[in-house]
Amino acid sequence: MQWWLSPWKRYALFEGRASRSEFWWFTLGQFLVGLAFFLLSGIAGALIALYYLFLLAGLVPSIAVTARRLHDIGQSGWLQLIGLIPILGTIALIVLCAQPSQPHANQYGDAPLPPAP
Repeated sequence: MQWWLSPWKRYALFEGRASRSEFWWFTLGQFLVGLAFFLLSGIAGALIALYYLFLLAGLVPSIAVTARRLHDIGQSGWLQLIGLIPILGTIALIVLCAQPSQPHANQYGDAPLPPAP
């Protein structure tokens, strides 16, 4: 759960680096919570606003953690704009985010540490 909360604590921080596990745990957490809200909105239609509010609130942290993840592999955060290319851009972004971290400091900072418990 700490991996999912860590990007929320650094809501709009586009500097630094994010490890692979931080990025993927956050992505999984966003997917599961979004799915729960979506399913609940299907049961009680009034909750659809809560689903869209969650999607909107998660937009900036998702962009920020993706930028930090790209920094971790030595790429610019602006590279996530390739995700706007239908299908191929999304696949390329997934492949980039799955790359192993650079173990040493790079131009974006020191290697990320795991979050404190």
